[in-house]
Amino acid sequence: MQGGGVRQQGGGLLSDPWLLAAASAGLVSAVMALWGLRGLPLGTAALWLSPMPLFLAGIGFGARTLAGAVGVAALALLVSGSTVALGVYVAAFGLPAVLLMAAAGRGGQGDLGLPLALLGILPAAAILGGAWWLSGAPGGLEGAMRGAAEAGLARLGLPADANVIASLVRVKAAAIGFWLALALTVCAAIAGGLAARFGLAAAPAWRDARLPAWYLALPGIALGVWAAAAEGADAVPLSLLLVLTVPVLLHGLAALHRRTAGLKGRIFLLAGLYGALVVFFVPLAAVVAGYGLYDTLTGNRGGRGAPPPRS
Repeated sequence: MQGGGVRQQGGGLLSDPWLLAAASAGLVSAVMALWGLRGLPLGTAALWLSPMPLFLAGIGFGARTLAGAVGVAALALLVSGSTVALGVYVAAFGLPAVLLMAAAGRGGQGDLGLPLALLGILPAAAILGGAWWLSGAPGGLEGAMRGAAEAGLARLGLPADANVIASLVRVKAAAIGFWLALALTVCAAIAGGLAARFGLAAAPAWRDARLPAWYLALPGIALGVWAAAAEGADAVPLSLLLVLTVPVLLHGLAALHRRTAGLKGRIFLLAGLYGALVVFFVPLAAVVAGYGLYDTLTGNRGGRGAPPPRS
């Protein structure tokens, strides 16, 4: 069976595989999201993994199934009476999953370069949209983030130190964008592995994703805007720069997975890398992103669709 190609004749709506897949994936995803948003045990993991059933349905049965699953999940969240959960779910997981699957094409079996680029473009667009939407509010987007940071510290019982709040404001939007991009990437990779394991589809491995060379212009522009921003008013430009760098970092990780394929002790090498990233995130992330930049410039000279190197 291939993604989007599973069909069954007769039997009514309940015997249509894509409808069943959309309904089941949407309901499971909605339950996972509600589990997390209501603070139940292991809720954080459930929330971040809630896009996985959507990607599994999309890879196994096609993009329309994924879109249908998002619709079912949205309806379930609406019925639950939580409009906040509905808005968060659709904006953070549902709509991005649909766009990523549409960009991948052919049930997620096409080129993964554009979906990788969207992991930076979508959060950047959300930040720009939020800045525009809140432009008339006191302090704009930065003021809203400052209020959220103060409220978060208050809930934790921590003092609202001005320097701490200023630091949180500068990176809060970028941190949200980073975790969303990471969650979507992990969920799509797990879904692809499960789809292949159960014979639903043979999606390409995430390590073969190659960031298009044109994308590098976007973080370059963001760097220039941030450098030109006035001191103390650079939270939005800095957030844009950081979220637009995330796909370069992910490309670097994918390239390292490709380059180390076949090496003895590879699993220990990669485990050490990820462990070091957790402890020394900022310096090592910069190194990995730099490698991603190098690999994009040197490895994509053949243009879109150039075959990735194999070990």
